[in-house]
Amino acid sequence: MRFLLLAIFLALLPGQSSAAAKTPHRVPRMEAEVRVDGVLDEGIWQEALRLEPGIEVDPGENIPAPVATEAFLAYGATHLYVAFRAWDPDPAAISARLSDRDEIWDDDWVKIVLDTFNDERRTYNFACNPLGIQADLVDSPEGGGEAWDAIWACAGRIHAGGYVVEMAIPFRSLSFQRRAGDQIWGVDAVRHYPRDVAHEIGLFPRDRSNNCYMCQSEKLIGFAGGTPGRAIELDPTFSALRSEQREGFPAGPFVERETSSELGLTAHWGMTANLTASATVNPDFSQVEADAAQLEVNTQFALSYPEKRPFFLAGADFFTTRVKAVHTRTLADPRWGVKLTGKQGRHAIGAFVVEDEITNLLFPASESSRLGSLAMANTSSVVRYRRDLGRSSTLGLLVTDREGDGDYSNRLFAVDADLKVTTRDRIRFQLLGSRTRYPDAVARDFDQPAGDFDGTAFDLMYVHATRNVGWFVVHHRLSSDFRADLGFVPQAGYTWTWAGWRYTWYHDPGHWYTSLKVMPTYQREEDDAGNPLSETVSAIIAYTGPRRSYVTWNTIFGTRTYRGVEFDLDFVDFSSGFWPTGSLSLNLTGAIGDWVDYVHTRAAKQVRLDPSIEYRIGRHLTMGLDHAFEQLELAGGRLYRANISRLRAVFHFTGRSFLRTILQYVDYQYHPELYTAPVDSRFKHLFSQVLFSYKLNPQTVLFLGYSDNHFGDQDVSLTQRDRTVFLKVGYAWVL
Repeated sequence: MRFLLLAIFLALLPGQSSAAAKTPHRVPRMEAEVRVDGVLDEGIWQEALRLEPGIEVDPGENIPAPVATEAFLAYGATHLYVAFRAWDPDPAAISARLSDRDEIWDDDWVKIVLDTFNDERRTYNFACNPLGIQADLVDSPEGGGEAWDAIWACAGRIHAGGYVVEMAIPFRSLSFQRRAGDQIWGVDAVRHYPRDVAHEIGLFPRDRSNNCYMCQSEKLIGFAGGTPGRAIELDPTFSALRSEQREGFPAGPFVERETSSELGLTAHWGMTANLTASATVNPDFSQVEADAAQLEVNTQFALSYPEKRPFFLAGADFFTTRVKAVHTRTLADPRWGVKLTGKQGRHAIGAFVVEDEITNLLFPASESSRLGSLAMANTSSVVRYRRDLGRSSTLGLLVTDREGDGDYSNRLFAVDADLKVTTRDRIRFQLLGSRTRYPDAVARDFDQPAGDFDGTAFDLMYVHATRNVGWFVVHHRLSSDFRADLGFVPQAGYTWTWAGWRYTWYHDPGHWYTSLKVMPTYQREEDDAGNPLSETVSAIIAYTGPRRSYVTWNTIFGTRTYRGVEFDLDFVDFSSGFWPTGSLSLNLTGAIGDWVDYVHTRAAKQVRLDPSIEYRIGRHLTMGLDHAFEQLELAGGRLYRANISRLRAVFHFTGRSFLRTILQYVDYQYHPELYTAPVDSRFKHLFSQVLFSYKLNPQTVLFLGYSDNHFGDQDVSLTQRDRTVFLKVGYAWVL
């Protein structure tokens, strides 16, 4: 505790940032309108602030950029205007494709990074590729903002000397300082130039021994009189669905299973320049792309799936902490919800209340977890508060509450901090407590404590990082009665400690490597009684080089104890990939070596291979194939062989419309003689989906699709079990 108090004291010290002495660049105010068409013919661009991103920061370390780039900034009463001229000696090599928004990161692109509070913690990122395809995200120490979507405009145009991008960003899409006069914002203008290596070019040199990116940024001054306007957005939706299912599978006829249509409304109100309130009634929480299947054979703990629903993605980074105490995929079928997110000065707040039709439960233990679901409604509430400390540290509070019909409740309280004690030292900790009560039948059926029971959790991470040398220590403890029913915590009743050291060599582009890292680590895990669960040492070697190639190889030696039996655990896992051409990428991950048969508590040998390939055919068509293979061998033979293949083909007619096909095939083959309980020797599942999408912006959308499922086993060939047609129309009405 004394150590943490000292860390907080050091984090509060003013310190020095490399940006402190920089003179801000003045952004001029212009009254003229900008037509966003990728042609810089308006007079505003002659008078705009001109910046020159000319420093390669990765993989080259603060060396002159291989290409020239210009960035221009100006603002009006309601918009920030940004333009880029990206010169290129070989425009034919520009990598750009028509795609859905947020899928441009392997392309050429340019990006404006804005620290609107000048707090050097949280940034808005707006990127655009040479064809005018958008990407945006919120970057913060907590993460979680990658799926944030704003309504803004951009256009791109490729020409004989490179390409041009033009952006108009409404102030209503940003939170910023409440001030009548000039404001100071942090800024970076970034260009991604992927050729033999992926060059990242920026405005300023980056010190690789400084853990604060925006502390080193350039500064802007201006924006006096900028206003978000009324900042009211209404998003009505209409969705319809018709599904049929085979009666008496596999030979029966198709009968109607569900036919429904529903109107919904989501509203966003920028209460101030800093706070946004959202509410939804009869929300459309549907996902138009099914989750990618994961191997569910021989797993110890429940699997997590990512959130994709827009209502929950907005401001998601406000609720992210190291212990995943908030995971909104837990909310299965909400009736309505309200949310508030924003920041005022040093104070950030996030809160939501949702009424859910279904109560899904996750029961964690030290060696396994179980899932349950109750046919009861619940009301789920979350409040998150975070305060800035010093130059770049934070202190936060989190409260969650889930109340169900009958005797069910789960409440959680947590305090956390992210302390950047020096430019090289960072401490993050979180202390949590929970109180839970399950209905008597649930407690009995799932072997849970009766009545009210309390649990605690603690997480601590210390990282020291310089350009070449670093080390870290992580200590993580969850008591057996800790529950985070609004989060995703699949394991409880254990203590885990992990420590490691690393050394990194760097080289400029053109060498056989651009980075080479070695990192030995040690980890130990034990249950609440002090019994060992696992103890390993590992040696990691990581390489990056030409053709955007990378290899990470991790050799692990140690033991794992399961149900009181100790097993050797000597294996390797790895990940690798490269780009043979500018339109083809290949990747392979996997693991080979000792493993455990968790069903029967037996020693086993595992082979897991996950290859993937993506091929871009021209600017319109992208095809991707992912495969997951896993095989477990026992002394008496092969226990199972599992395969999952996923083919995804997308044809973009324009930057706003596409036709997408997904085929996903699951094939599990078991050896029944090696199982102690009866098991089918074969399980097969084929999922298919065809979707047409027209998207004017993230909320003005049209989706029309069809999906079905085929199942089979050792006795039944793949047979269609169900089919569904669905429609969704949404419109963003901005006032």
